[in-house]
Amino acid sequence: MSVFTLQSGGKMRAMRRTSRRRTDVRPNIDAGDFKENWPFYWVSQINAAYENALERRLKHLGIDIASWRALMSLYDDGYLSVSEIAQHSAQKLNTTTKVVQRMVKDGLATTRVRPTDRRVTEVSLSEKGEALRRKAFEEVQIIYDFALTGQSQEDIDALNTELSQLHSRLKRL
Repeated sequence: MSVFTLQSGGKMRAMRRTSRRRTDVRPNIDAGDFKENWPFYWVSQINAAYENALERRLKHLGIDIASWRALMSLYDDGYLSVSEIAQHSAQKLNTTTKVVQRMVKDGLATTRVRPTDRRVTEVSLSEKGEALRRKAFEEVQIIYDFALTGQSQEDIDALNTELSQLHSRLKRL
């Protein structure tokens, strides 16, 4: 399995992980390079840069970040409850509820009662919503291609695995 290190100039390099996992390694806060050695610094920097790029690429389509996340959650899963959309899109339930209400009002989504549990309302993309999602995805694919230029599929898979495992551990806190 690969791990990634950030080299000078912002280039990521995949390195083979040794079989021994170290849990006692912590950045030295007195070393003067704390940020560069703190993974969560890079996660927040990447997230901010990604969201800025998303805003620029999607603005002309009338899509904000919250709507983008809901569109892609629905694309991947078809029918989801508002709570499930909130969970998949990493947004608060009240934000997601407002986004879904706006999407339904704009004809981008439809709702139905969940066949297996009539207490749950499910949301799905309409044809208009799917068309907008396709246009948005073309814009976002540009970000993906640019950001991951030079990375092999193996590197991308390893990065996704590492991030998924980190996410799983953090959710247990």
